[in-house]
Amino acid sequence: MKEKILEIINIVLENRAKEKLTALSPKMHLRNDIGLDSLDLAELTVRIEAEYDIDVFEDGIVNTVSEILKKLKSK
Repeated sequence: MKEKILEIINIVLENRAKEKLTALSPKMHLRNDIGLDSLDLAELTVRIEAEYDIDVFEDGIVNTVSEILKKLKSK
């Protein structure tokens, strides 16, 4: 699952001409460490929902990779 999230994040980064990640840590902050802005987060939400049929941001802001993984595992 973590590898798929890395792939999705890299698609978002690539679409915005940002540098792709080579690895992903659960502790990484989506804005501070990965550099996603609000538009990137919106795209990330749509892509994760399309892949996993869950809106990880439906209960509020998600800040870290760990929070995304936790929500996906609880589905």
